[in-house]
Amino acid sequence: MAAPPCAFSPRGCRLFASSGPDGRLRVWDTAGSRLQHEYVPSAHLSAACTCLAWGPAGARQPPSKDGPQRKKRKSEVGEVDKQLDILAIGTAVGSILLYSTVKGELQSKLDGGHDSRVNCVRWHQDSCCLYSCSDDKHIVEWNTQTCKVKCKWKGDNSSVTCLCISPDGKMLLSAGRTIKLWDLETKEVYRHFTGHATSVSSLMFTTVKPMNESKPFDGITGLYFLSGAIHDRLLSVWQIRSDRKEKNAVMSFSVTDEPTFVDLTVSEVKEEPVKLAVVCRDGQLHLFEHILNGYCKKPLTSNCTIQIATPGNDGDSTPKPVPILAAAFCTDKQSLLLVYGNTLQPIIEKVSLNTSESHICLVRDIQKVLSLKTDAALTKVKTPVVNSDTKVLVPGIPGHSTAVKTPASGKEKKKKKRKPGETEESIEERLGALDIDVSKVKTPGGLPQTDSFAVLLVQGLESNDAEILNKVLNTRKENIVKNTVARMPIHAVIPLLHELTKRLQGNPYSASVMVRWLKSVFTLHASYLSTLPDLIPRLGMLYQLMESRVKTLQKLCRLHGRLFILVTQVAASQTVQDVPEVNQTAKLVYEDDSSEEEGSDDEMIADKDSDENWDEDEEKEEQSDEQDMTVEKEINGDSDLEPENESEEE
Repeated sequence: MAAPPCAFSPRGCRLFASSGPDGRLRVWDTAGSRLQHEYVPSAHLSAACTCLAWGPAGARQPPSKDGPQRKKRKSEVGEVDKQLDILAIGTAVGSILLYSTVKGELQSKLDGGHDSRVNCVRWHQDSCCLYSCSDDKHIVEWNTQTCKVKCKWKGDNSSVTCLCISPDGKMLLSAGRTIKLWDLETKEVYRHFTGHATSVSSLMFTTVKPMNESKPFDGITGLYFLSGAIHDRLLSVWQIRSDRKEKNAVMSFSVTDEPTFVDLTVSEVKEEPVKLAVVCRDGQLHLFEHILNGYCKKPLTSNCTIQIATPGNDGDSTPKPVPILAAAFCTDKQSLLLVYGNTLQPIIEKVSLNTSESHICLVRDIQKVLSLKTDAALTKVKTPVVNSDTKVLVPGIPGHSTAVKTPASGKEKKKKKRKPGETEESIEERLGALDIDVSKVKTPGGLPQTDSFAVLLVQGLESNDAEILNKVLNTRKENIVKNTVARMPIHAVIPLLHELTKRLQGNPYSASVMVRWLKSVFTLHASYLSTLPDLIPRLGMLYQLMESRVKTLQKLCRLHGRLFILVTQVAASQTVQDVPEVNQTAKLVYEDDSSEEEGSDDEMIADKDSDENWDEDEEKEEQSDEQDMTVEKEINGDSDLEPENESEEE
């Protein structure tokens, strides 16, 4: 992560400007470490500050954004010119803001030059001119009076990260990884240097005159300049020579970690050494003192290393290191301004140089210094006079009350010692004296209230505690989820989305619960999420997960419809089988005339059929009777009858 941008004012380091991680610009008075200005840009979350640069001494005031103002008198103009300090602020979206520390307001805004992050801004000796470089590979020359682009050209094949203007104002150094020296009149490359393996983070000239005064000076040949890069523990020194063949560094300074802030004293005389102060990422300050007189093969080590640590307290005797944020040489070149502590509340201290020792550790009690500053600021606070019977509720545990004690009259409090004859109170009696209502403290079910769910969620996200996260995220009540998301801080929104994405990937059955949290986060924090420039890469996994789930939605809907029809038909057939059979015989039949005629015809046909059947039956009966009679005659002997008689009988 890059160090927060910070810069000292050019006039004796009277002011120190820094931009913290919250996007606010703060300007401090170095004499008393007092906060003089605090500026919050309108887009401080999406367009964070990336670089700072103070205007040169005697800077002219750029036009105000509020339009023309009244004409000032000569005396007023002279006073303003003496005091005016303009601060150029580069942003992550490509715009540049010009802020006046005298008026405490934004003077103007430079737009239209860059379409990507601004990496460095530098003022020309002519205060109307400003140079900037960006990730869009271009260098832009601005006119701060008209707030328009004077010239724009491509500086490198990759992003340009740093700029530096020569002492005579005719040349410009630019660096991405390689370093180029440009002629500002023709905008052509004058010299090439090999540079560093990583992006260059600092560029500055160390001399204003060449060491060899025998040759005529053209303003640039023979000068030395210094460069440092990220993830590089070597600061390189380069010399601008007349021949184009020499492109490598002539010497280098070795430090313990990546340099984050560099300041130096410019050598104006041949025998005068260059003093260099380098603040590293590990919080240490390295001091170098060397005369630049040609090539040096071996890297030079620091003459002195300065560290700051806290004193050992009674409970913990181990001192803790305090990081140094920035350092600058004073006008006498014999003392340093150290900025250490926290970026939101830094401590600025002036320290005299003592290079006789190779390592110096300054012991500073930061808590005591901050408390003294707070006490000095609160000068109009009065303690109210109250009676001894008055009880005041102590914040924290509900129901816990204590009596207000009047402040002591300058005498130190002495600890009460127990007399030999007295008995010591038990712990139970002491707890009873606190008058704590336990029933009010506990909540039903052992669950925390809605206002503490947000605190628990933030603690779980910061500590990555699975138990706390499970307790909070497994909540199914809609109102608790909405209130928790509404009360959580802004910085915890992205970690919460990452945690929800992780849980959606792990267990598919938890999707119904996690979707409620996602819905509340996108509903309540949509304005914050829309300001993030890198929102899509941050939530790329969540987008892919939602897309993969939605792809199967159409197929699942079709399958659901078919299964629903099948289940409905099976249920309907089961209900039909369960119904008992009903007697379908008609209890009453009604017949009209047409039906009677049809019935009579049928009866006549049936009667004819019955008569024919009767005739056939009678013939059959007669034949059977004759057969019976012949049988009887044979039995009785009447079979000897004559044939004539038989025929007659037949």
